Amino acid sequence: MSNLNPSPKAAPVTQQPKASAAAAQPITPVAGFGRIPVTNVSPVVEGGNYPAKAVAGEWFPVRANVFREGHDAVNATIVLTAPDGRRVDFSMVQQEPVGLDIWEGWACADVEGDWTFRVEGWSDPWHTTHHNASAKLQAGMDVELVCLELDDVIQRAAANAQQAGDEVQATVLKASAALMLPERPPHELLEALNASALSRAMTIYGPRELVTPTREYGLRVDRRLALFSSWYEFFPRSQGAWWDEEKQCWHSGTFNSSHERLEAAAQMGFDIVYLPPIHPIGNAFRKGRNNSLTPSEHDPGSPWAIGSAEGGHDAVHPDLGTIEDFDAFVAKAKSLGLEIALDFALQASPDHPWVTEHPEWFTTRLDGTIAYAENPPKKYQDIYPINFDNDRDGIYRESLRLLQFWIGHGVTVFRVDNPHTKPIDFWAWIMSEVHKTNPEVIFLAEAFTKPEMMHALGKVGFHQSYTYYTWRNTKWELETYLTELSRESAHMYRPNFFVTTPDINPAFLQSGNPAAFSIRAILAATLSPSWGVYSGFELCEHEVFRPGGEEYLNSEKYEYRPRDWKNHQPNLSMLIGRLNEIRKEHTALHQLRKIDFHHAPHDQVIVFSKTDGEDRVLVVCSLNPWDAVSSEVYLDMSKLGLDQHAVLEVHDELGGGTWTWGARSFVSLHPGNPAHIFRVTAK
Repeated sequence: MSNLNPSPKAAPVTQQPKASAAAAQPITPVAGFGRIPVTNVSPVVEGGNYPAKAVAGEWFPVRANVFREGHDAVNATIVLTAPDGRRVDFSMVQQEPVGLDIWEGWACADVEGDWTFRVEGWSDPWHTTHHNASAKLQAGMDVELVCLELDDVIQRAAANAQQAGDEVQATVLKASAALMLPERPPHELLEALNASALSRAMTIYGPRELVTPTREYGLRVDRRLALFSSWYEFFPRSQGAWWDEEKQCWHSGTFNSSHERLEAAAQMGFDIVYLPPIHPIGNAFRKGRNNSLTPSEHDPGSPWAIGSAEGGHDAVHPDLGTIEDFDAFVAKAKSLGLEIALDFALQASPDHPWVTEHPEWFTTRLDGTIAYAENPPKKYQDIYPINFDNDRDGIYRESLRLLQFWIGHGVTVFRVDNPHTKPIDFWAWIMSEVHKTNPEVIFLAEAFTKPEMMHALGKVGFHQSYTYYTWRNTKWELETYLTELSRESAHMYRPNFFVTTPDINPAFLQSGNPAAFSIRAILAATLSPSWGVYSGFELCEHEVFRPGGEEYLNSEKYEYRPRDWKNHQPNLSMLIGRLNEIRKEHTALHQLRKIDFHHAPHDQVIVFSKTDGEDRVLVVCSLNPWDAVSSEVYLDMSKLGLDQHAVLEVHDELGGGTWTWGARSFVSLHPGNPAHIFRVTAK
């Protein structure tokens, strides 16, 4: 039987003290929400794997959700870090409805380079104290305690101002704190609390507690031409082409005979001249006029069928001249303030040196032949696509070598042909490598394809892209599309509104009506900060190869097209030149993100404004090239940064004339004068 009584000889049991909390291991916070949660930060590209886009001097929005437990106030700040480590702060403001905890601010990077940004959420003692003090003073409650709390938070702000060397604001804050005396009537304390001078000083120097930063996100700040540019495209082989009466054929123009076209482009105010491929053209399966399979011996072939015995992508077509002639052409362009954009088309004719030197770079079909490009039932027998998976390293290195070769010859811009038919990870690598050595180089994606692919190309580094503008003609289509471009995708996809291309003869223009050409030029030049013109547009070239199609008759892709620039009528060169002048005069037209649409009841009158600080541009444009249209115009003055009852002076930069407008006005437009581009000032 067990003895339940303790032995009298047993030593007393001594209980060991538990380890104190201070001696325990430090608590490691769980990854995720910080002390002040900040979520849904934008602009962030693919989780931060790629940088968001901006250009030097461009204002861009940053948004996030910022909140906390309880009822104390929070606030948020955008922090930009420059390439040299310099910190630049921008305030954020809570958006309506406040219950959604959405904060937004606009930031601006002042120099080019690779920046980062983050959002800092923080507890805001000033607004917490201000809210509580307002409620209590209105009720006459806890006046002595309220004054103590106000004095404390204002004095802390004064110390911040003093530390920053801002003696003026420090003095304002100290004087404001001295007014928080419990002996004063509550209504006088409320007046002091809500003084504008105090509010301004506290916005700058109010204390910040529990500051919680997000991770750093990339921000690539390009030179301004990446966002704002005017492009002009022409074929050097057509410029200066001459007719041989004896042989009854055309002879190619040259780089040297194209200097005159450079001068014309500069006179029209363009920034960039883009050349289709300038390389040797293959003979095998060469295309004849109008894309026929039976060329004559004098047909020049498609410039996109690159490569022959005379060389490949690092050679120039001998009909155009020598590499020295090209260098002189680039130098001439630079002397006129122009930059040269070269076509970068990664494909080869069957005669390209790659075909024999690197057959592994192509796809060999089961019958042993090399696969040519096709989009059944269409076939492009004169072009072999590259297979990027057969010799990844070799193709990547050769592509980079080619770009560096032409950069070495003064090319600063590349228009990339069909980039959506090449792997995205290839472009990500190319863009990264070129940026390391030549961050000034700009790439335009010629990608008319699905939205996800077009956006992906922008995300990995393409500076600009062709767009769906060519097929957006109605007011609803244009307003919807521009809202998407300016609000949803501007941080990673910059549009370039080419009015036409050698591949696209839009239905809107196929009548040849000069008013239709004017309307599309005016819209492209004002809706988008970058726009482009394919030569012949100014002459209203419009004949279509097949009814219902978009191919030009006698397409310049397959033949020489010399033009009579001096005598041909109609000629819109003066209009185009004036549009580029207006664009350069108004910084509001240099940007994409601040475009707003206003109401015109007529469905063929579109009204929109662009603003940049005090620069305000208002465009009223007819969408009807055949008939006169009249409409009332209802302006949302808040979108112009003005009071709804403001009186405006609107000066038409396009046609001349000045009028006084209010929020409600009236316009009458006709084919000979289809638009107003107003400079807007408040009277």
